[in-house]
Amino acid sequence: MKLLALVAALTLATRAVAQDPRLARLDPAARAAVVTFVDSARAAGLPTEPLVQRALEGATKGASADRIVAAVRRLAADLASARAALGPKSIPAELEAGAAALRAGASPTVLADLRRTRHPPLTVPLAVLADLVASGVPADSAAAAVLALAPMVRDADLVEFRRAVERNIALGVSPAAAAGVLVNADARSARPGRP
Repeated sequence: MKLLALVAALTLATRAVAQDPRLARLDPAARAAVVTFVDSARAAGLPTEPLVQRALEGATKGASADRIVAAVRRLAADLASARAALGPKSIPAELEAGAAALRAGASPTVLADLRRTRHPPLTVPLAVLADLVASGVPADSAAAAVLALAPMVRDADLVEFRRAVERNIALGVSPAAAAGVLVNADARSARPGRP
């Protein structure tokens, strides 16, 4: 029985290397599992490169096979959740940014609301949302800020908003207050119809 399982794992591992030679760096068990996630993502129309990159990042950092597989599994689930919230026409970059926003604490409802209020691509608003949370802004405050500004301002303005929030945080302003004060100022100065 153990021999049969080993042969199956080696067969899958060989197939994985044939599909993407970069995965040869993983041990056979991790490689087989990662290939399964990559194949499932491809069949579902999800981007696969982020999954391969996550596995390679784990290998580079010396993570165990179990940790690599768990990280790839989580990312695959996040990509699927992002697509469910953003819709089937979402481009890969939007799905990756959406997955990052979900991991940061945004809800699928926030992603869906953003899709309804801003025309594509949504990559920058989603990335700004994730970056704000990473800077310490509570997820609900970051979501409220991005949802308030995204329909009115350009991508460059959202990036500048994020930078201004980060500058204020560095100066000692609480993250929630930094986002709230700046979103109010930006919303007052934004001209309607500036996507």
